Amino acid sequence: MSKNRPIPPVRKFMTAAPHTIGYDQTMDRAHHLMREYRIRHLPVLRADRLVGVLSDGDLHLVETLRDVDPHKVTVEEAMTTDPYTVGPDTPIDAVVGEMARHKYGSVVVVDNGHVVGVFTTNDACRAFAEMLHTHLV
Repeated sequence: MSKNRPIPPVRKFMTAAPHTIGYDQTMDRAHHLMREYRIRHLPVLRADRLVGVLSDGDLHLVETLRDVDPHKVTVEEAMTTDPYTVGPDTPIDAVVGEMARHKYGSVVVVDNGHVVGVFTTNDACRAFAEMLHTHLV
């Protein structure tokens, strides 16, 4: 017998109050934050407004370019502009579907114009494991 449960919202599995970085900070600072907090994605803010997202992959790609000094090059030059964003009540199946379709590594969760969370592929795996457990046990 199947259990009909509502699909949970992304807020249930997102990392709330994520670390962020200013667009004018250096790539070196971004590396430091990612290492210190063991994260791979940083929402990028300009005056408290989301302007992009920076992944460890973005940093590594830019650093392979000639004449890039991570102590001088800013996050703005390495970030992905126009990141995929959702509201905290967006059903998780819709979020994961878009992530898979576009091969996004993260989603920035925004509420009333403010970054309130980040949902990554790791969070998607955790959500999947929990849902399998609750639906098959």
